[in-house]
Amino acid sequence: MAEFGDLLRALGEFGLYQKLLILLLSLPLLLNPFQMFGQVFMVVEVPHHCDTSWIRAVGPNLTEEEQLNLTLPRGADGQFEQCSMFSPVDWDLDSILAYGLNHTQKCSSGWVYPSEQPPSLLTEFDLVCDRAFLNDVSQSIYMAGLLIGAMIFGMLSDRIGRRPVLLICIFLQCVFGLGIAFVPHFYVFMAFRCVVGTAVSGIMITVASLAMEWVGVSHRTKALMVTHTIGALGVMLVSGLTYGIRNWRLLEIAGSAPMFALFFYIWVLPESARWLVTKGRIEEAKKVLQKAAATNKRSLPPELLQQLKPEKEVKSGSFLDLFRKNHLRKVTLIMSCVWFADSIVYYGLSLSVTDFGLDIYLTQLAFGAVELPARISCIFLLEWFGRKKVQGILLLLAGLICLILTGIPEDQPVVITVLAIIGKFTATAAFSTSYVYAAELFPTILRQTGVGLCSTMARVAGILAPLIIPLDQYHRAIPKAIFGSIPVLVALFCILLPETRGIDLADDTENEQLPAGVGTGNSEFKRKKYPKLHI
Repeated sequence: MAEFGDLLRALGEFGLYQKLLILLLSLPLLLNPFQMFGQVFMVVEVPHHCDTSWIRAVGPNLTEEEQLNLTLPRGADGQFEQCSMFSPVDWDLDSILAYGLNHTQKCSSGWVYPSEQPPSLLTEFDLVCDRAFLNDVSQSIYMAGLLIGAMIFGMLSDRIGRRPVLLICIFLQCVFGLGIAFVPHFYVFMAFRCVVGTAVSGIMITVASLAMEWVGVSHRTKALMVTHTIGALGVMLVSGLTYGIRNWRLLEIAGSAPMFALFFYIWVLPESARWLVTKGRIEEAKKVLQKAAATNKRSLPPELLQQLKPEKEVKSGSFLDLFRKNHLRKVTLIMSCVWFADSIVYYGLSLSVTDFGLDIYLTQLAFGAVELPARISCIFLLEWFGRKKVQGILLLLAGLICLILTGIPEDQPVVITVLAIIGKFTATAAFSTSYVYAAELFPTILRQTGVGLCSTMARVAGILAPLIIPLDQYHRAIPKAIFGSIPVLVALFCILLPETRGIDLADDTENEQLPAGVGTGNSEFKRKKYPKLHI
């Protein structure tokens, strides 16, 4: 029976067909960063104070300054309090001027914002004072959506295929992403964001599997990193888009509507031929393989296609299979921790963009720009040093930089931002490495389930990250200490993982261990395994 790797070598491991496919798969990732980070720029802090227009009933001719002086207490810095006001009274204006107001209370009639301020999430839904926590909660709910998507679409993709799941997720992101721009209440906003997060998660893990399953061994890293690099461009676009459009509803439309242009995927997106073979759908697999070969101007030997036979028992995997065998159980547990650590440090830095003391739009642009070399460098690092070493070292460096940040004084914003950018570089590279590594460690029949579980752990960390950031009110070092210590600890566990550089993807769970040639990545191993196909 023909190995799928033999078919890929015959039709071309990274020909025109695969390059076009990678381009198609990259387009959703160009648009996804807006959903990830756009909200950060919709809640930029602005001056505000309690609405004390009640006094206008007894003093209609008061100037704004007089009104504020009579109705708002001042803090120790001499500025008006933003979250408290003097309690309204039934006195006339002369009595108020004579005796003054002494009792304070929380704002009871809303807040007043600068009139020139464009509508934002913060000003429209009053995300200030005792309601400010709702912003962090909404970010966590979005991350919960990512978690739900990883759980649902990972397993669903192994059941019904990569193509239908990707199309479903694109549809959900289109409809609910655009719908966010028209929500009347913040709780509806959070619910829609949760659904969008579910779709984004499904897109990310499905794109990763399709990219990996359609290319040859030596091109896997390149294929996945190209899609991630396009995603880095999307992160940079977020800064330009948010700088140019300050009205949050218009911004949401501009960031979500382009996704509708991807509906042509219904006609052009192929299913994973590798997945079709594992499911016994041989004739469908032959059709897409022949189409790929024709696009690459190659011909598949008839005898090779004839060897592509369905299994007597169609292979299927379940979530529990990840824990039934020792080698898969070890890989599953460690990679789940790795993804958790990747996510906690990546989102911990990304969502703190407003806390570094410099212009948030320039900082976001720098954060996006640094992702380009981070992801491109992985193409070379993973081939030169292997997956295991790169994964462990990058996690260790990301964690150490966060720990160093805890000791930098607040009056050094440039130093803090530079270190944060370096930390973002290592965290991004570590996250990209995890996508390649996990997809190679899990067999085809469990790949989406395994990557989905890892992604679930990453989303748990994503939920926690926005809730950890406010802990800086107790001590500014607490969030960075948490974001730094977890990756350092998890990096040590990477030693226990097997190396996967230079070998074909496994299709089933039959092998208890990886081949002896794993990690060599050299031509000698390939010649021994495929003597007739070696060039």
